[in-house]
Amino acid sequence: MIHKTQGIILNTSKYNDRYSITHVFTRDFGRVSYLLPRSQSKKQKIKPSLFFPLSVLNLEVEHLPLRDIHRLKDVERTFPLYDISINMTKVSLSFFLSEFLSLVLREIDRNEILFDFLRNSIETLEVTEKGLGNFHLAFMTSLTRFLGFYPNMESYTSGSYFDLLNGEFVQTTPFHSHFLPKNQSVYLNYFRRIHYGNMHLFRLSYSERNSVIDVLLTYYRLHVWDFPPLKSLDILRELR
Repeated sequence: MIHKTQGIILNTSKYNDRYSITHVFTRDFGRVSYLLPRSQSKKQKIKPSLFFPLSVLNLEVEHLPLRDIHRLKDVERTFPLYDISINMTKVSLSFFLSEFLSLVLREIDRNEILFDFLRNSIETLEVTEKGLGNFHLAFMTSLTRFLGFYPNMESYTSGSYFDLLNGEFVQTTPFHSHFLPKNQSVYLNYFRRIHYGNMHLFRLSYSERNSVIDVLLTYYRLHVWDFPPLKSLDILRELR
């Protein structure tokens, strides 16, 4: 059956000499894998160059029952990613976020609200000029709202510990090892206010930013099944 939908490109990998497989988070079907022709011929209807990480595409697709990999019939850009494809900071962010989302969205079915958040985030990244070094931190914090494990940060009081396992501030040391000490918990309480509109106001040092990303990744690792280390993290750590 032929369908029309929108999709966000997560990653693409070689399948054989004729095809790659592109993994796409679609608005109507959730995460789907499609065959992508590898030919660069001018006669080729579907251009592999359209499948840059985080590209948002209008898709015409063929879905058949019992297939794990479906077919693309027609593809066009929803909007171009000019700056994301040439600004090296945004290129680094796009590769990190696409790898991150490839892991986080593995088991996600149709979720239009989540798709719209991701699309709006990509549009924001394309046009943003200030605070880029904090974009991924604001993104990862906001994304937890749509995945069902947004931490309860309203309960902070002086001297609290942040319980990473249960996603809340507590007054006594938890009976497990997954918590932040008091000094880091104070900082997390301050950081919880970050969003795209104010992220440029958070003046984080190199070490502070990397400390925050480590905390966020630990939090995701505790709440997302089989969440391995990210290959693109080392590049991201160089953002200033």
